[in-house]
Amino acid sequence: MLRRADQGWIEVIAGPMFSGKSEELIRRVTRYHLARVPTQTFKPAVDTRYAERAVVSHSNLSTEALPVADAAELLSNVEDRTVVVGVDEGQFFDDGLVEVATLLAGAGKKIIVAGLDLDYLGRPFEPIPSLMLRAEYVTKALAVCHRCGGPGLFTQRVVDSDELVVLGAAGAYEARCRRCYDPTEARQEELAIEA
Repeated sequence: MLRRADQGWIEVIAGPMFSGKSEELIRRVTRYHLARVPTQTFKPAVDTRYAERAVVSHSNLSTEALPVADAAELLSNVEDRTVVVGVDEGQFFDDGLVEVATLLAGAGKKIIVAGLDLDYLGRPFEPIPSLMLRAEYVTKALAVCHRCGGPGLFTQRVVDSDELVVLGAAGAYEARCRRCYDPTEARQEELAIEA
């Protein structure tokens, strides 16, 4: 029988905004913490939306987190005694996150990464898709479509910007189902307002 405590692995929680990814990450890390398993949680330093040193879900659940600039800084801050490493907003990390997660799992640590798997244009949002391919466990979370209540697979940007990363939450993004999703919608609405 496999003794899970003797080996590391990678878990990925992926999906659109408002699908509960951060909430699920917090839940999983907290379970280990309550069992007195040494945990550390990290977040990208660029994400200061709710708190500087915590992962906070849209439903206001939270857990302490160390902000780091990139995957190399994350790796250098993982303590030897740590067994479970949580990472929020994995899509904001560089591609080195895949190598770091693989290295840590190989060293016997359990890595739990939450992040967007698709960007606002519906394209793969690296490094999450590559990490999903190397993970033992993948949870694909769905949101509720803000338009029709269907299964929200996509993150719809509702403000005008061509930038890949626009930090925001409610008011800047909505979850959308396949039928209601339109990546050109924000630009069309902006043009209508200008006219």
